Formats: sequence, C-alpha cells, structure tokens
Amino acid sequence: MYAMTLAKTAYSNPSQPMRTPRGLEFELFARITRRLKQVSSQGAPFAALAEAIFENRRLWTALAADVADPENGLPQDLRARIFFLHEFTQAHSRLVLSQDRSVDALIDVNTAIMRGLRQDGAKQ
Repeated sequence: MYAMTLAKTAYSNPSQPMRTPRGLEFELFARITRRLKQVSSQGAPFAALAEAIFENRRLWTALAADVADPENGLPQDLRARIFFLHEFTQAHSRLVLSQDRSVDALIDVNTAIMRGLRQDGAKQ
C-alpha cells in the first residue's frame, strides 16, 4: 500500500493546477516575451539578445510547422495569419540582429498573441 501511495504522489502535484494546451502556449509566450523585454534594455550584451531572438524564432518556427500541417484544426484564415506572423518575426529578427531595428515589434506581436490566448481561454 505504501509503494502505491508513493507512486501516485510522485507524479502529481496537487498545488499545481491542470494546464491546458492554451495555458501552456501562453506561459511559453510569456517567458520568451519577458526575455525579449529584458534584452531590449540598454546595455544588454549582444549574446543575450541573440539568445532571446533565437528562442523567439524557435517558438515561431514550431507554430508555423504546426499551422502548416493539413491536420491542424484551426480555421484556414487563422492558420494563414499565424504563418504570416512567423514570416514577419523571422525577417524582423534578422534586422534586430543586424542592429537595424529594435526588438519592440517582436514584443508587440508576442503580446498580441498572448492577449488572444487569454481572451479565447476566457470564453471556454
């Protein structure tokens, strides 16, 4: 009986609420956006900026691959808009890394996505 109790509690954390896929996406966007905000401040080392941009690009590449899948259940129009945002973030990231643009537009895009994830989550 004791081993069974240990096994049950080892994989559950009653203080942690169940996370939905939408909630996990929100948390990932929040973490990456927070890093982008941190490196956007004056004096952040270029390596820190490059790492934050890399993480953001990796997130958007994963989203683009997901919405490009024909089995994706999102409406076609929404999938197309997400893919366009992926293309924008890739292009703008190159400009940020070449120090021709600020990271602010990437932060704005991620913040808008987070707002959408929160609103849609509230409707359910």
